[in-house]
Amino acid sequence: MKEVEELAYKEAQKVKKRQAKKIPDGLQEIYDRTSGFDQKAKNLIRDAYFFAQEAHEGQLRKSGEPYFIHLVATAKNLADLGMDAKVIAAGILHDSIEDGVATEEQLLYEFGEEILFLVDGVTKLGRVRYQGMRRHNESLRKLFVATSRDVRVLIIKFADRLHNMSTLEHVREDKRERIATETLEIYAPLAYRLGITTLSKQLEDLSFPYVYPEEYKKVREILKERSKQTLSKLERMDRSISKKLAANGMRKFRTTNRIKGTYSFYRKLERKKGDADKIYDIAALRIIVPTVADCYSVLGIVHQNYRPMVGRIKDYIAVPKPNGYRSIHTTVFTGDGGLVELQIRTEAMHLDAELGAASHLGYKKREGGDQNVDSWAVRLMGRFGSTPAGNKPLKDPKEVAPGWIDSLADHSDNPESDSFQTELKDDFFGHQIFVFTPLGEVIVLPEGATPVDFAFQVHSEVGNKMSGVKVNEKMVSLDSELKNGDIIEVLTSKQGRPTVKWLDFVKTNEARRKIRSFIEREEAEKR
Repeated sequence: MKEVEELAYKEAQKVKKRQAKKIPDGLQEIYDRTSGFDQKAKNLIRDAYFFAQEAHEGQLRKSGEPYFIHLVATAKNLADLGMDAKVIAAGILHDSIEDGVATEEQLLYEFGEEILFLVDGVTKLGRVRYQGMRRHNESLRKLFVATSRDVRVLIIKFADRLHNMSTLEHVREDKRERIATETLEIYAPLAYRLGITTLSKQLEDLSFPYVYPEEYKKVREILKERSKQTLSKLERMDRSISKKLAANGMRKFRTTNRIKGTYSFYRKLERKKGDADKIYDIAALRIIVPTVADCYSVLGIVHQNYRPMVGRIKDYIAVPKPNGYRSIHTTVFTGDGGLVELQIRTEAMHLDAELGAASHLGYKKREGGDQNVDSWAVRLMGRFGSTPAGNKPLKDPKEVAPGWIDSLADHSDNPESDSFQTELKDDFFGHQIFVFTPLGEVIVLPEGATPVDFAFQVHSEVGNKMSGVKVNEKMVSLDSELKNGDIIEVLTSKQGRPTVKWLDFVKTNEARRKIRSFIEREEAEKR
């Protein structure tokens, strides 16, 4: 009897597919956000669309709208991120199992193992509720482990959360604050760490008014007034720089601008102790060129014609940010008493800056450069989003996932610890600095880190035998605060060993744990 029912179900689905000739508006809107999809890819999205439409028929959201609208919005967000057809289809289907409208067997039969894997991953994250310290910690662990297995699961969750945040006013007040706080403290920083700045900015700005309502009102007014003034300067600067670049033989370039997000401005305002006059990047003019060599040529032309502000030149091409961001930043005097930040990058860098990991996973090939086939994202998910090894998830993702994702998953081994959330925010979501070994290896540390933190980051034995340190070829004390770009040489000896005093000034929890472990071993040996 069961086999007969399954056969009838399969035949009914085939009939519906043949009948679905007219493209509904929602499906067309998803198509309009994609490019380069062949008919097979479109058919996959179409099948997922009709499957979910029927499965969720009659379900309503808190706003009173059909629930299916949320699934279409999630798919649109994924298409905007450049995701491939399988990820978009999984986005449409992401609530099918969670809401009990479809079984794993049905999804496997209709859409295959890979899409089922993605939907199942999102379903597991969706079941987590951020209530209470222990549950909150466990949910973080699941989130990071899921990320280290397949980043596409998290990107679907981002797209889902983005639409939920845009309709948050329909949720009851106490739940609104919890969801917004979770988004601001967990999802937005993770999107940033993956380099998907366009998403992290949207998530931050949607959360900000619910988490800090009074601060939001004040910041919005300051930003509104200053943005008008700055945009006017940018327009004049754009015309002036474009003429000078053309006069110097630069023909292939384009310019665009960006306004700082409200939450990003608020955080910077805090760091500047409320002095908005010390924030020079409320708006920035971007100059986008074909090659890296062009970036440095543009920088030279700009500095020949406009005086740069000392200390405001940052070369993130030579030394990228931890999330992969590359660009040259310089702040110049405009000649009329104003200051403007310029960001110079290639088309490929611009795509990475906006979409980060998503740009490696999606279907859109980069302009101005070949796809980086050695990218961790490509190796993890396969070129343009298809999982290698016969469409099965990798069994050992740690071979290819970024080190910081592995660290997050490893770090969550004891999620019940009271200090777990604090440690994560300190070690992974705080402001970071770049420092170097004498051989030029980049080590990423949180702000305020010391040479001892550096030593234990390099290797446990280096920290355990540390006897002194040179920073930029000068001897300094072990509790010195490291700065961006410092070159650190750790001096070791047989007599060197950690002491209890080190615990008073180390910044990273990794160093703190290793110091305690060493001291406990020594005390045990003396007994």
